[in-house]
Amino acid sequence: MIERADVTGVLLAGGRGQRMGGVDKGWVDLDGRPLVAQAVQRLSPQVDRVVISANRHLDRYRRLGHAVVTDTLPGYPGPLAGALGALRVVSTPWILLIPVDMPWLPVDTLARLAGGIGEADIAVAHDGGRLQPLVALIRSSLGADLSEWLAAGGGRVVTWYDRHRWVQVDFPGLEAQFANLNTPHEVALAERAQAGHASSPDSCHE
Repeated sequence: MIERADVTGVLLAGGRGQRMGGVDKGWVDLDGRPLVAQAVQRLSPQVDRVVISANRHLDRYRRLGHAVVTDTLPGYPGPLAGALGALRVVSTPWILLIPVDMPWLPVDTLARLAGGIGEADIAVAHDGGRLQPLVALIRSSLGADLSEWLAAGGGRVVTWYDRHRWVQVDFPGLEAQFANLNTPHEVALAERAQAGHASSPDSCHE
């Protein structure tokens, strides 16, 4: 059985944020708080410790009180490079991968993934509408294979998962909680919804 103490949370905040105008998405504000603070709040109660994978504003991320790692491969090769950076420093047998732009992450994400992983090496969330490849519970011992695969030019997340035993774990009815805020327009819509007291993506789950 996988316990909280067995898992390091890895918060992926190292992307280029191209659809957000090139800004560092972790520091985009939603309802007066940066996305990284909201993601940490969701993630940290579920795991033993949090590691933030970032490539900009490193000192600012460090001030949040968590370990910060950077990509060791040049040219922003993708989110799995961020995972690899974290895998090189974690001591737990598992990592829980989460993107920084998912402020309504279910508070039982780890419990559900751990409950559904069985004998597999990777469990990936499915929100009821689509697979969420960057919400995944991954065995830390896969780090060496990931390093070799990325060095050989690999990039697509699910293609790497296909090299290993992985399972899909369903989160039925929670599609809204897996919403990513990828653009300024999406952030503005979320702001307006909350300011207008509309039903926010997890208003029924608090």
